[in-house]
Amino acid sequence: MSETTHDGTVTVTAAPSPDEGLTAAELAEKYGLSVSGARPSLVEYVRQLWGRRHFVLAFSQAKLTAQYSQAKLGQLWQVATPLLNAAVYFFIFGLILHASRGMSRDVYIPFLVTGVFVFTFTQSSVMSGVRAISGNLGLVRALHFPRAALPVSFSLQQLQQLLFSMIVLFVVAIGFGSYPSPSWLLIVPVLVLQFLFNTGLALIVARMGAKTPDLAQLMPFVLRTWMYASGVMFSIPVMLQDKPQWIATVLQWNPAAIYMDLMRFALIDGYGAENLPAHVWAAAGGWAVLFAVGGFVYFWKAEERYGRG
Repeated sequence: MSETTHDGTVTVTAAPSPDEGLTAAELAEKYGLSVSGARPSLVEYVRQLWGRRHFVLAFSQAKLTAQYSQAKLGQLWQVATPLLNAAVYFFIFGLILHASRGMSRDVYIPFLVTGVFVFTFTQSSVMSGVRAISGNLGLVRALHFPRAALPVSFSLQQLQQLLFSMIVLFVVAIGFGSYPSPSWLLIVPVLVLQFLFNTGLALIVARMGAKTPDLAQLMPFVLRTWMYASGVMFSIPVMLQDKPQWIATVLQWNPAAIYMDLMRFALIDGYGAENLPAHVWAAAGGWAVLFAVGGFVYFWKAEERYGRG
């Protein structure tokens, strides 16, 4: 636009901008802009994660292959490590401390090996989950993808490792007189429920570890305490029979103990339903749903903060 001044000259001034006076939020809405890396809705986040399912599977398989790539025995360490742990626990708890009280050796040895294998599944999922974000910052900052793909893929890696190890667990069970039976079909739902629980727990510690990397140094002590309180090496009701009943009840209802006992019940002939707490399947399903859903939502709420700062 133009205007004439008092001395007869003409000046030209710019027309006012149609965006003048608009806030940043109003400008973004007007031109269809969005914040880079903003957290999507929960439904959209699930859709994005499902769209990356092939990446999740491939990443977990690659991590599993690379885990023992520098060792001469390679993937055999997947089985050797928990077996060696079971041998040490049998020597200390079975032979020296007589933690096998109430069980014959044919029951106690598969009882112990099953406990070590199943708890290692949860333990490894948590330890890999706590470093899922903080240990992969280069990947998080370089690529755009749902960050939940990392802890989920690490839990899937541990599930694949357990499935590989289950062959040895079957051999141990058969070697001590527990032959395949219809109860072995229960292994499938037990593994599914434990995988859901482990994944939810991995998502929770992944968010915590992203903010506080030192948590990875503390977690081994927490997991060791959890292991000793979960009856990996002994029967909780037998060992605590002279203690107040509520202590044994609390320990038996902790999720690690529940999944171990269900696996033992499915595999071992001499380990009957009398060793399980009441409503054990409802408890197993409840823990799985609570942690899978709660852990996923808890992780999603901090999606836009991962890899920043």
